[in-house]
Amino acid sequence: MTEKLETLTINDVEIRWLGHAGFRIAWPGGTLYVDPYKVRVSPRDGRLVLVTHEHFDHCSPEDILRVASSGATLVAPRVAESCAAKTGLKVVSVAPGDKLELGDVVIETVPAYNTNKFRAPGVVFHPKEDGRVGYLIEVGGVRIFHAGDSDNIPEYEQLRGRVDVALLPVSGVYVMTAEEAAEAAKRIQPRVAIPMHYGEFVGSEADAEKLARLLEGSGVKVVILERTTRL
Repeated sequence: MTEKLETLTINDVEIRWLGHAGFRIAWPGGTLYVDPYKVRVSPRDGRLVLVTHEHFDHCSPEDILRVASSGATLVAPRVAESCAAKTGLKVVSVAPGDKLELGDVVIETVPAYNTNKFRAPGVVFHPKEDGRVGYLIEVGGVRIFHAGDSDNIPEYEQLRGRVDVALLPVSGVYVMTAEEAAEAAKRIQPRVAIPMHYGEFVGSEADAEKLARLLEGSGVKVVILERTTRL
């Protein structure tokens, strides 16, 4: 049976799903957010906010300001600089392949792009050359990978054995399908995979459940997070 939780806790690191591609990651030393969108409350406790790219459902200035604490740092790829600037926060610009140490948080950026999701013939929704990113976040001894808007790309081979928790999109259309996310999980081999990027515009919990079925017996545990109603 697939495990469904509101909070996944590993080594005192708590992971909560905000809906869509948004997550809250908290540990005894602080809190960070990734891609907050349509946040239901305003905790303003995020020391760090990470955005994967410039699209409105990933870089939402109003939602970023709902979760960011005073003096927070916003990490964003260069393609999202104009969106990030609207927050008035300190912005650290990144490109795929960068590595940052921000206090007790280590962040590596991983490419995020499409290979087979097209807005027009031959034109993908998220081209590699635009420099959108996913994040490998290490905090409290736990390594969490947020894939951003991406397909199952060859660069994931470099993550194999380095990820405890992988946050993988499953809705298809703009990102991986559940089938492609399962192949990505087998490539990365995290301890836990959490499906995301469904239930807002495209995809549903059925896609999350499909990922769980596809990974049965693979050695990757799937946890479906319920959208949190409290932070």
